[in-house]
Amino acid sequence: MDDSPQPLPADQFDALLEDDSHEEAVASLEWVATADAETRKTALRALRTGAETNPGGFKPVLSALTPFLTDEERSVRLTTAKLFVTAAETEPEAVSSLVPALAARLADEDEFYYVRARSAEALGYVALEEPDTVASPEVLADLRIGLSFDEPEVREKLAKALEYLALADQRRLRYHVSDLTRHLDDSNELVRYHLCTALVAIGCAYPDAVSERTAALADRLDDESHFVRGRAAEAFGLLARSDSAVSVPDVTRAVESDVSSNADDEGERFLRDRVRFATDASGEESTDTGSGGIGTIEGIRDRTDEVVDAITSPDGDECPHCGQSLPKAGPPICPRCGGPR
Repeated sequence: MDDSPQPLPADQFDALLEDDSHEEAVASLEWVATADAETRKTALRALRTGAETNPGGFKPVLSALTPFLTDEERSVRLTTAKLFVTAAETEPEAVSSLVPALAARLADEDEFYYVRARSAEALGYVALEEPDTVASPEVLADLRIGLSFDEPEVREKLAKALEYLALADQRRLRYHVSDLTRHLDDSNELVRYHLCTALVAIGCAYPDAVSERTAALADRLDDESHFVRGRAAEAFGLLARSDSAVSVPDVTRAVESDVSSNADDEGERFLRDRVRFATDASGEESTDTGSGGIGTIEGIRDRTDEVVDAITSPDGDECPHCGQSLPKAGPPICPRCGGPR
């Protein structure tokens, strides 16, 4: 009779974690790693569902999931990377020991691009809380270089990781401002938003570093996105308040292109608040930050996820398989379940 550990349904696996039966949970994962492909895929999908409802509970067994990042089945690798994203978003310190494995997936040019994208996203969440763990020269190079060559979905996560790293430790990227500004005209709105936000974060601490590369930033004042224009205006508001010898453009052009003036529109409010922040810089209280934490690291961190939701939600669709909200111009497959749109 076979008494070896067997893969458990998600609810029973969760029960083991709740009972601190970590050895049994790890033994089950080790068995799954040696099972057939269909069993591995089914088990990992169930585990990911459990991680979404109880991400903190997976902390003791995360290292046992690392082998699945190099599984021969790309769906298994993708599900594992997504699980690590879920864990890193809520328990970044629990994923910090897995940074080398995630960085290896990011660096593998032959890896499925969605796996690379999710690995970059997980690294970004860790970087937001533990920048020293992520910001090796090799990882930084992979994040920056990938902005030139990768698929749009990967570039989006690379830019997000760079933004989070800039928010956590501005000095890490102050010498790489030229690399960020070089991609401010990316076709992906989220790439432009994340990179502009990273530049604002750097400008909070090192305005001189940003003042040397303002041409591309000034072009974003005409961006089609209210949020990108708003961040560009915020950056110039910071430069105007600094001692940098830089000519600040007329940021009011960022709002002159709007035919509507809908005060209830979130994007327009975001933009107008930051244009006001920039134009007020010449006043008597020019050293003050704007209302709502505009021009501060804390203010950016508080709002950036909210802004991303606003960018991705309007005019979107729902995945017919899992109900995930999808942007109108998003990828052909659902990033959550992998099903076709």
